[in-house]
Amino acid sequence: MAKDVIMPALGMAQETGTLIQWLKKSGDAITKGEPLMEIETDKATVEIEAPATGVLSNITAQAGDVIPVGQRIALILAPGESESSAPPPSTPTSVSPQPTITTLKPVSATPIAARLAAEHNIDITQIKSNGGQIRKEDVLAYLENQNKPIVTTRILASPKAKRLAREHNIDLTQVHGTGPEGAILVSNLQSLLINPSILQSSSSQITNPQLPITTEVTTSRVWKVMADRLTQAWTTIPHFYLLREVNASRMISWKEKAQKNSTEKITYTDLLVKLTAAALKQYPRLNASWIKDNIVLNPEINIGLAVAVDDGLLVPVIHRADEMNLSQLASSRSGIVNRAKSNKLSLDDLSGGTFTISNLGMYGVDAFNAIVNPPQAAILAVSRIADRVVPVNGQPAVQPMMTLSLSCDHRVVDGARGAEFLQALADLIEEPLQLLN
Repeated sequence: MAKDVIMPALGMAQETGTLIQWLKKSGDAITKGEPLMEIETDKATVEIEAPATGVLSNITAQAGDVIPVGQRIALILAPGESESSAPPPSTPTSVSPQPTITTLKPVSATPIAARLAAEHNIDITQIKSNGGQIRKEDVLAYLENQNKPIVTTRILASPKAKRLAREHNIDLTQVHGTGPEGAILVSNLQSLLINPSILQSSSSQITNPQLPITTEVTTSRVWKVMADRLTQAWTTIPHFYLLREVNASRMISWKEKAQKNSTEKITYTDLLVKLTAAALKQYPRLNASWIKDNIVLNPEINIGLAVAVDDGLLVPVIHRADEMNLSQLASSRSGIVNRAKSNKLSLDDLSGGTFTISNLGMYGVDAFNAIVNPPQAAILAVSRIADRVVPVNGQPAVQPMMTLSLSCDHRVVDGARGAEFLQALADLIEEPLQLLN
């Protein structure tokens, strides 16, 4: 029987995904588990494996399409099965139509296609598409068939470049852009801002100014996804921060003893995952999510670890962390970190996270605040362990101290709940034997 290939979800709040490319073409024989396509979501770009063995057929999505989660985009036909015998895409259960109501199906179009159509005063419903979504190529083909000249009056420029141009009275139509599709970037305005006399020059001089030598770093798709996601999180989530300094001497002793009884390499991150999972069981509000204006309490404790890679930042997940012992946590942590650094993370590795830990202690960082990873309620930022002079029984003493910073989404967690969780975690770090109680 034919098997649907659908747009998968990497997160609870994800509604769409972008198809980057097919790794197989229609008619290819494929085996269950081999790479089938590459998709991009708000979390990362990942390869998706074939859900069945057979022949790829009925492809309805092309590279660049933004597709709702759960929508069928291809079929895998079983041996001996033909396209004509394949089932049609599932549709909502039909209901008796109301005689006085007419429902119009909305037209789906990419932003560029919609802009082109608007610029040429075209009714986009008149444009036919080869796929389920109207694309730029469909609009251009329509214009060509109608013998209409293709023009555009919109100036492509970054928001910051537009603002600077307004502030300094610069005519952007006379500036040559070097960004994607000729977009004007801030760097294209630098010489004009540094040397105002250029603003008095002829248009030909402005078009090709003597720009200072600059170096532009080409950002990867993973970096762009990270940048977009963190920008959205920073600008839409009402953050607040709680800081707590804890004595790490007992945790250091615990790590040394645990290492002697484990064949896996035990790290402080492993200990923190273990302790954080225990604290989350006591305070489940910190393990919740903000989804569609509602607080959702997650039934599992799945802890994500922020991992820096060459292309950006990824957050692979240790599932059911509260059910693992230290050796199991160390093995799981080592596996997902290695897969992240070698770009081999699976869909399961990146999905289902309910809380995140970002540990920069190995880089010598004394303290920092992290950005909440939506739709999660909080993220824990962990600093290095450093000797500091602190009072012990009323007397100054040198102790190994560590600063924790808890960033919270105020829509889910208030100050009191966040403080209670951080207090419980600090107590566990300073006395790990409480786990045995």
